[in-house]
Amino acid sequence: MTQEAAQWHVLQREGAMSAAQQAQFMDWLVAAPEHLHEYLAVARVSGELAEAMRGMRIDLDAAGGEDAAAEPANVVPLPVARGATARPPARPRLRRFAAAAAAVLALGVLPLLWPQPVQYRTAAGAPRSFALADGTRVHMNGDSELRARLWLLQRRVELARGQASFEVAPDRRPFAVHAAGLVVRDFGTTFDVALERDQARIAVSEGRVHVAAGARLLADLRAGDGARVAYDGRTVRLERGEADAMTAWRRGRVVFRDVPLREVAERFNRLNPLRLHVEDEAAGALRLTGNLAAGDLASLRAFLDEQPTLSTRVADGGIHVASRRRARAPQR
Repeated sequence: MTQEAAQWHVLQREGAMSAAQQAQFMDWLVAAPEHLHEYLAVARVSGELAEAMRGMRIDLDAAGGEDAAAEPANVVPLPVARGATARPPARPRLRRFAAAAAAVLALGVLPLLWPQPVQYRTAAGAPRSFALADGTRVHMNGDSELRARLWLLQRRVELARGQASFEVAPDRRPFAVHAAGLVVRDFGTTFDVALERDQARIAVSEGRVHVAAGARLLADLRAGDGARVAYDGRTVRLERGEADAMTAWRRGRVVFRDVPLREVAERFNRLNPLRLHVEDEAAGALRLTGNLAAGDLASLRAFLDEQPTLSTRVADGGIHVASRRRARAPQR
């Protein structure tokens, strides 16, 4: 039973459980009071055993299917003394009471083991900062969405869209950001994750992170490192010095170095309620370098008009940019 509890603990700690496995774990947890007690005992020493548990071989079939009532091989039954009577089996009523007690106890601790996530959203042009319950500082860019779940064994954030920076608080529990099928695991770190149209971008300001897709390690990033991971094929492009550029949005600026205009537009649109619309592929593919204030529309338009192949116009409360050969409306 201890081995089962340890194996479930490893799966929970690594965040590797599917919804079906979570249901299997809950069934195992409430099947007998001893399961819950053993699991909590393992959890109490999880800090000291964390590294050893990560290296354990995980056997889901064993975790879900071993007979917890089986006797150890070195136990020899003793004969019953003459005149003594064997203890009668537990009455069905008592068994039902034990099962109900285990369920009540489980309901009390399950919120600690598997709490409901807390959801955060920001509107375009309205970034915000806040602290999670563990003290981790989160800076969310505009037009972003994430969910945070902190429980007894792990700290997990799911970035659904947009961009966020994390200043991770020290804690024995591992901290991981899940985004677009990737897992960014923290090692005492300040880092930034952004989801763009066809790639995810990760940059590390302090410490170290691992970027993985399933069991495959894609990148080992340290302070100053950045990576672009394509959604299609999971190809990785490593970059140096990207952390400052990626976190410039926290200072109200859009910084870009040799990136396509469509990517510049994504960054600008998170920070500004007035949208930058790219109207054709040729314009969107044009690679640019610049450092602009997010709210300075005049400077942004002047910068775009300086590009010989682009034309801009203001309409519907935003800036529309197109290739000059595709422009259809006069500038105003």
